[in-house]
Amino acid sequence: MADYQAPLRDMRFLLNDVFEVSKRWAELPALADVVDIDTASAILEEAGKITAGSIAPLNRSGDEEGCHWDNGEVSTPKGFREAYQAYADGGWSGVGGDPAFGGMGMPKVIAAQVEEMVNSANLSFGLYPMLTAGACLALNAHASEELKEKYLPNMYAGRWAGSMCLTEAHAGTDLGIIRTKAEPQADGSYQISGSKIFITGGEHDLTENIIHLVLAKLPDAPAGPKGISLLLVPKFLVNADGSLGARNTVACGSIEHKMGIKGSATCVMNFDAALGYLIGEPNKGLAAMFTMMNYERLGVGIQGLATAERSYQNALEYARERLQSRAPGGAQNKEKEADPIIVHPDVRRMLLTMKALNEGGRAFSSYVALQLDTAKFSETPATRQRAEELVALLTPVAKAFLTDMGLDTCVLGQQVFGGHGYIREWGQEQLVRDCRITQIYEGTNGIQALDLVGRKVIGSGGAFYQHFAAEINAFTDSADSSLSEFVEPLKAAVANLEQMTAELLQRAKANPNEIGAASVEYLHVFGYTAYAYMWALMAQVAINKAGQSGESSDDFYASKLGTARFYFARILPRIHSLSASVKAGSESLYLLDAAQF
Repeated sequence: MADYQAPLRDMRFLLNDVFEVSKRWAELPALADVVDIDTASAILEEAGKITAGSIAPLNRSGDEEGCHWDNGEVSTPKGFREAYQAYADGGWSGVGGDPAFGGMGMPKVIAAQVEEMVNSANLSFGLYPMLTAGACLALNAHASEELKEKYLPNMYAGRWAGSMCLTEAHAGTDLGIIRTKAEPQADGSYQISGSKIFITGGEHDLTENIIHLVLAKLPDAPAGPKGISLLLVPKFLVNADGSLGARNTVACGSIEHKMGIKGSATCVMNFDAALGYLIGEPNKGLAAMFTMMNYERLGVGIQGLATAERSYQNALEYARERLQSRAPGGAQNKEKEADPIIVHPDVRRMLLTMKALNEGGRAFSSYVALQLDTAKFSETPATRQRAEELVALLTPVAKAFLTDMGLDTCVLGQQVFGGHGYIREWGQEQLVRDCRITQIYEGTNGIQALDLVGRKVIGSGGAFYQHFAAEINAFTDSADSSLSEFVEPLKAAVANLEQMTAELLQRAKANPNEIGAASVEYLHVFGYTAYAYMWALMAQVAINKAGQSGESSDDFYASKLGTARFYFARILPRIHSLSASVKAGSESLYLLDAAQF
């Protein structure tokens, strides 16, 4: 496996040139005094060093060893604890955290780049700080000042970790039927009883305490999702002076034996009248959880991108070094017995597909992160509302499309290796196994597609979609002739998506099955079109920058333009077959009854 190198050049290109983040931050007073482009660059440089130097070397060994469960205690693979301590000591656990409680206060667009690096280096490792960050986000948005002051500083510092306890054996997508109970006590606390499954980082040896955020129902709660509350349940109780007290009655019953992410502890957590504290209002737990869902779902999308980036780096190095056969046009490497496989058209097809999807995905994830920052920090109500609605629209696309393309890219990287990609020593098969979960957790990709079509497109009457379409149309209308090779197909793709959206809005009124029948293909058409917009933005910068810098920069911009042309020529046309499937409707899905399958 190639040594991981953070794609810092591409990240700087997006932040500085494509999205011009320094201008955006200057318009947001809450960020103007916290971050500038030099600070951001320094943070990314240091993140690149720790991820490549301390975390990436543990990826394969962590997969080989996995986590260990012994009588309720979980130990992580060798080296994880020391790497986590180094990560915490560097302040990385609180990179996006509230400075009032010890966080760095960086915008999401910077935190997103750090997340990609950590997850490219080692997806199993990256899940621990990711879940902690999600728990911190929900706490900071909804908990009382007393709870925030008591728990957030140690969580941002990496001394304590966090977990999110949602799923039960009978309740996954349908959280309204959870059975975990929270009994109120005279002192205002609660006793929580129940069992949760698939809890990432529910138990481990990386930190001295774990703060569980648990969905439960109060005794008088209404039925369904409107009766869910969110509670904080620490592994160890915390004394008034901040020191750790007695062990709470929460225990890990077992850990799962999984296809991938074996260095991440996926736990069954049992709560036996465990002491907990209400976060936010009673019966408003799902609203509190959804505060962090947009961040977490983008984070999972970035995991798909991250594993794909690692796959590409491995495959590219292998394709440059592996000698097999001669180039179709004649020997390229005459002093050797064969040419490197990168000369062959099919290998180039695979590598360029990986490159185009990864760089398009990085641009798209950064774009969504910028909308999250605008929604959080803008002081203009209309600007904030537009960003919130764009986030709502684009989050399911980011989660599902980035991870679907991530797995495709991991498989392509494995294919470049041929037989060597199927055996363990090269690391490609691990990436395929690890990436697979990203399509499943935080809401399966089918559920994300239903959310996009049912709630965000049809549920808003197309209003959320119009924000995005109007932005792209404004870009294409203002583009000059130098961009015509990208603008014309982008216009056609947007027109196709607008037509499909209008048709779906009409068909869904008469037949609710139309939503589910179209949703996955519709999301993919949306994703490919969104990537086309990202590639047109990047091509515009590359055209303007070409020839202005040194030789290495010229190569970078030439690579961008070449990859953009490949995307529009070979990948964007996928929307045509997908669109045909959407337009075919739901009838063919219901030609068989259950017994005929």
